[in-house]
Amino acid sequence: MTQWVENPTGGRNRGPAALARAWVEVLLNPRRFFERAIAPGDQAPGLVFAVAVVLAEEATRFALVPGAAPTFGGRPALSAAFGLALAALFVAPAVLHLTAALQTVLLMAVVPERAGTSETVQVVAYATAPCVFAGVPSPTLRAACALYGAALFLVGLRTVHDTSYFRALLAGAIPAALVFGYAFRGIAALEEVVAWNGETACLRVVELGAEVCVALV
Repeated sequence: MTQWVENPTGGRNRGPAALARAWVEVLLNPRRFFERAIAPGDQAPGLVFAVAVVLAEEATRFALVPGAAPTFGGRPALSAAFGLALAALFVAPAVLHLTAALQTVLLMAVVPERAGTSETVQVVAYATAPCVFAGVPSPTLRAACALYGAALFLVGLRTVHDTSYFRALLAGAIPAALVFGYAFRGIAALEEVVAWNGETACLRVVELGAEVCVALV
């Protein structure tokens, strides 16, 4: 699961420009991206991508959300830097690989002929692309990022593991909920944006104070 290869075939190029290009490609044409940019064993670019997404998301959250950044010993700047390093360099890689391991086990139950674990790691990593904006203090935007990320994850599983969307959804629902619902706080954002009771569903745009309700019965 932690294999890195020096000269992979068909994987991503390295460097900031390649990182930015991968971000644009996976957002705009995810199916083509997952068909052409995922290579067995080539986890390094995907890991760097996920670290960059978490770094940008957490830096934005620390800067814009009061009280989000940790403070130790009366040194807010140093504490924030430590928090960013912890989230991006330790928590993000650990969550990435643990999620990929869980996803591999779930895939074994529903997709007999599938790609390897290293490809799954890359799918999880690149599917986080929309969450670069999840640190903005907007429940509407954060919910959209989480839903878009979950959709990219579904497309990636379906494409890389050559299975149906139904099987991809069946195997990927729990990992998607863990990553996009909890790690990127998408479920909490959806609870702020959407409300329903037995007869009415309401969609709120919290930032504008607007609400649209639809009768369910």
